[in-house]
Amino acid sequence: MPKYNHPIIAREGWPFLALSIIAALAVHFLVGKWAAFPLWIIFLFILQFFRDPPRTPKSSDANAVISPADGRVVVVEQTTDPYRDVPALKISVFMNVFNAHSQRSPISGTVQYVRYYPGAFLNAVLPKASLENERNALLMKLDNGQEITVVQVAGLIARRILCYAKPGAHLHTGERYGFIRFGSRLDVYLPPTSQPAVAIGDKVYAGMDMLARLP
Repeated sequence: MPKYNHPIIAREGWPFLALSIIAALAVHFLVGKWAAFPLWIIFLFILQFFRDPPRTPKSSDANAVISPADGRVVVVEQTTDPYRDVPALKISVFMNVFNAHSQRSPISGTVQYVRYYPGAFLNAVLPKASLENERNALLMKLDNGQEITVVQVAGLIARRILCYAKPGAHLHTGERYGFIRFGSRLDVYLPPTSQPAVAIGDKVYAGMDMLARLP
């Protein structure tokens, strides 16, 4: 796996951190420390939200599907992949505002396409958020020809999906490819005979924990 060349505090958060610390310092020195206390709390919240630690997959199995996001598993079900119109095992991970929010590739493979879909901003834990919310879908193909779909889904507070992967790019397992600001979910559609390695309610970490094993 390539070296993780990203700062421990994600670049996506630097403007928010700069604004929050300037506001906190200004109120601290112009008004007083107690007046600035809520602003320092906001600064600390933003700081923890944009943490982006390096991760190493726990499994070296070539067929392992690693979680693309930190969070809690909210869906494990057989369904239809709406982006490829084929049967699929769907696993969804919900990210709250206390999870790290960078997205990592769940497998090593080539990006076939990237498609953005405008939509609503429903609570991302709701099942209908998968198809009604703003989202960004990646179709990826492994070297053995198997295909999966990974979907960034905006949430109630999330208003900005960032995806840096381009068609034709080859991503390694655990490689960072995107970011969603302030709460959301990731949907992963796998071949239907894939074996789940998680259950609803499990906590998982992006780039580390296995969601399933491909057939």
